[in-house]
Amino acid sequence: MSELIDTTEMYLRTLYELLEEGIDLRRARIVDRLHQSGPTVSQTVSRMERDGLVVLHEDRSLGLTQTGHDRAQAVMRRHRLVECLLTEVIGLDRVDVHDEACRWEHVISPQVEQRLDIILGHPRVSPFGNAIPYAHGQMPSDSAQHFRDDSEPLTSFLEGRTGLVRFRLVRMSEFFQATEPNLAMAERVGMLPGDVMAASRDDEAIAVRTTTGEVRFPEADAEGLFVTGADDQ
Repeated sequence: MSELIDTTEMYLRTLYELLEEGIDLRRARIVDRLHQSGPTVSQTVSRMERDGLVVLHEDRSLGLTQTGHDRAQAVMRRHRLVECLLTEVIGLDRVDVHDEACRWEHVISPQVEQRLDIILGHPRVSPFGNAIPYAHGQMPSDSAQHFRDDSEPLTSFLEGRTGLVRFRLVRMSEFFQATEPNLAMAERVGMLPGDVMAASRDDEAIAVRTTTGEVRFPEADAEGLFVTGADDQ
């Protein structure tokens, strides 16, 4: 299926993920996310800069142009609509949904996207709790800007708290989904957005406990779990 991957769109979606998570847009972050070499990333980013999709700032950070931002948002919209289709209609195992959507997102036409949105009932969030960007021209236009308005990473939520801390899971970031075996672990104990669960921290990991079991995530992965207080809706 590698022939279905559009490298430019893959990079744009990765930059959009970083925007959502409040992380500086830098080539090193793309290297981390896509597991590609530094020279490969630099070459691709340079091409995207020539194509008017990104700009390179004086501090070496990257920025999306309006064209780049619109295209990145469109890719993310298709990705999350497909996740809804795969989960709610096709019934694909949730563990496989993210990777499969990464393939479909590059080949869906605007006409199919529009029909998919209608068939699914105009969903506003993905099965993993992430906001589905509006279609171009609709408002609000930038889901990345508001990604963290209603939640924070589990790692920061636990700061200053000791023992077993209750929380409500709001969303699982794209980074969390893409990092194995996070989804398999989450599925094993029934972690779903909207559910209340509990967590504790030690020197090695963050343990998340649900009514069906407990799993442990490295700190870096737990940053991709966005949560709020257990009593918040």
